[in-house]
Amino acid sequence: MLRLSGFTQELKPFSMWDQINENLKITLFTLYDHAFTLGEVLLVPIVLVGGWFITNKFAHLATFRLRKTGASADTIHLFKRIFYILAMAVLIITTLDFLNVPLTAFAFLSGAVAIGFGFGAQNIINNFISGWILMWERPIRIGDFLEVAEARGRVEAINTRSTRIRRVDGVHMLIPNSKLLENTVVNWTLIDYLTRTSVRVGVAYGSDCRKVAALIKAATEAQEAILTEPEPVVIFDDFGDNALTFEVFFWVNATVERDLRLIRSDLRFAINDTFNENEIVVAFPQRDVHVDGKLSLVSSETNN
Repeated sequence: MLRLSGFTQELKPFSMWDQINENLKITLFTLYDHAFTLGEVLLVPIVLVGGWFITNKFAHLATFRLRKTGASADTIHLFKRIFYILAMAVLIITTLDFLNVPLTAFAFLSGAVAIGFGFGAQNIINNFISGWILMWERPIRIGDFLEVAEARGRVEAINTRSTRIRRVDGVHMLIPNSKLLENTVVNWTLIDYLTRTSVRVGVAYGSDCRKVAALIKAATEAQEAILTEPEPVVIFDDFGDNALTFEVFFWVNATVERDLRLIRSDLRFAINDTFNENEIVVAFPQRDVHVDGKLSLVSSETNN
């Protein structure tokens, strides 16, 4: 108690929290007639970090539930992209609301930034929009096997700017999304994994052609990786210079080029074994030289 000339005044203790509260009310700067205090500025990273942490938790939980329902990888990828964009928009608006900043204050500034960004980043915006088209229309999905120009590989990720492809040689390749929409792309697995391929073989002249065709078809149908429907077809292709040429066409479920090479290799082994068992000779380049004996004799007498 403090007594002064006839009246009494009680002095309140000055605590550390009062000092912190006073410091947080200190004005750091003013923008669009709004004063930003130290407390408001320190609140921004807390709100952003906390909001981002909660967003990640919800995103992982939602994608986990989607995987349990059997959703495809590209559907989950598209959902995560949309979820993060909406969450970031809500987080930014919430932060501005905490700061008591009206959104109209940024109308002019955001318009000027948008115009400058549009002129300076046309390619980036083109790839960004192309990425969303790829994820929405799904002409290319995660896991598809693509043939782009001279490169072949499997799609691993479709990002907002580029698509990551792992080539058959194991090298990762980034392709701008706009290139995938503007250029011709062969998608081996767009509808299904059915792929038709063939194997050619030549046998020596004098072989029983109908027997050769039957042996090739039997060897093809015995392969487990080759589909019986559609049925394999054996074609007597041509009378070649050194061989009777046959070609067998068949369908397989192949996801990458390596599968096709292995299946064709196994079939060639089987055909070779079948030909050896039935004494069918696989043709090889050869030339027959005929020497006329009379011409040789006349040439010898002339020299004498």
